[in-house]
Amino acid sequence: MRSVDTSATRLSEIEELLYREAEYLDRPNLDAWIELYTEDGTYWMPAVEDQEDPINHISLFYDDRVMMEIRRRNFVHPRAASKDYTVRCSHLISNIRVDAVDEGTGDCTVTSNFHCLMYYCDKQTMYGGRYRHELVMTPEGYRIRHKRVDLINCDAVLGSIIIYL
Repeated sequence: MRSVDTSATRLSEIEELLYREAEYLDRPNLDAWIELYTEDGTYWMPAVEDQEDPINHISLFYDDRVMMEIRRRNFVHPRAASKDYTVRCSHLISNIRVDAVDEGTGDCTVTSNFHCLMYYCDKQTMYGGRYRHELVMTPEGYRIRHKRVDLINCDAVLGSIIIYL
């Protein structure tokens, strides 16, 4: 009987989660997307390169689960400005690496590179950078406790980011 390589299995599960997250953001299906997060989940986009924390420094945004819920509801509200035009996205994720694993719990930290092409309001915008996901193992599989998005051009003048990257 052949043994299963648990690191390969873990990486496959992680890749599936990250690809599913990208798919939900591409549709956009924020109802399904938010379910990928834990109740204490956070989403952070620093405003400067190598920013140390979201509390003592200004960020592009730092959302906890409550704020993510508010943004999700606002995005789908019939009178929301986001409804004036269709949001079209394509997320590409690569170089997925498991950086740290707690073998006791299965919780892990994962980094990856991304490109996101967004078309909204007759304007096409490209974003690129690095993701850092802190994942926790639950009975349903991995969930996102924290996501950090480091844009390559985080300190540049940026227009409105209409949907999560």
